Amino acid sequence: MEVRIAATTDLPSGKMIGSENSGKEILLANLNGKYYAIGDICTHAGCKLSEGTLNGEKVRCPCHGSTFDIRTGKVLRGPAENPEPSFNLRIEGDQIFVSL
Repeated sequence: MEVRIAATTDLPSGKMIGSENSGKEILLANLNGKYYAIGDICTHAGCKLSEGTLNGEKVRCPCHGSTFDIRTGKVLRGPAENPEPSFNLRIEGDQIFVSL
């Protein structure tokens, strides 16, 4: 299933936002005009990654500092051990769609 998650105008380069769609919490980030989506709930303690910090391709959880690669969901630094799910995106005009 594919759903509209945001507009490109909602997300300046170097920023991220959290969104809930069809029961899934999704973190959307813009890295120099390229968009990525991973799970927004930290696999360690359930905190929202969208309330953390984005530094390049790394998103840091605000609760315990776990760091994930925004491009893949891979854990870069614990205490989290499990990766975030990653989602495929499609851009049509200024609309961003995610495959759930």
